Amino acid sequence: MKRPPDREHLDGQMVKMEVNLDDISGEWLGHVMDLLFESGANDVFYTPIFMKKTRPGVLLQLLCSQQEISKFKKILFAETTTLGIRYYPLTVHRLERSFLHVDTQWGQVMIKRGYHEGQPIQQAPEYEDCRKIAVQNNIPLKRVYEEVWKCLGEVVEK
Repeated sequence: MKRPPDREHLDGQMVKMEVNLDDISGEWLGHVMDLLFESGANDVFYTPIFMKKTRPGVLLQLLCSQQEISKFKKILFAETTTLGIRYYPLTVHRLERSFLHVDTQWGQVMIKRGYHEGQPIQQAPEYEDCRKIAVQNNIPLKRVYEEVWKCLGEVVEK
């Protein structure tokens, strides 16, 4: 999969694909989500819904490029119980991104920063880095995040 550029831009070649599911195991849903992400989906998410005859169900939605529709249709038909797929063209506004590392008392954590019109407006610690530190040091995940934000404040102020 070709990754989008890191500069701020509008991506007009995106598609939202969706299916309603009312007869599928939750375990299968986890498997399907993993397959879709492994196959290059930009995003995958589930929303609880009510379907005909007030049956509870799940709305599966995924975002991908238009060029990948066929690949994701094959996965959805093969791995879910759906009989139909809806897809809609859409435009995604992607912020410019940069990455930096913050040194905590337990190790480095990568920070993803987003820029709009050249100004930083979003930043977040990389979850996997924080989780790994929490597990290795037997400390709460929220404590790691607190330390990262503290260290990040010191980095930004320098």
